[in-house]
Amino acid sequence: MSVIYILLTISIIVAVVFFVAFIFAVKNGQFDDSYTPSVRMLFEDELVKEEPKKSKKPKD
Repeated sequence: MSVIYILLTISIIVAVVFFVAFIFAVKNGQFDDSYTPSVRMLFEDELVKEEPKKSKKPKD
């Protein structure tokens, strides 16, 4: 029965650590921009323009 108390204590400590890390990330602005990442994948092709590949054919 004492193992259950130990595991419960450890799980509560881990949960509190993750909650504090989440609050710290929110206060530092980690989640401020939620629109750009979803749109970035749609418009990435327009930002990167690849040059056409030149074929290397030997001249006769």
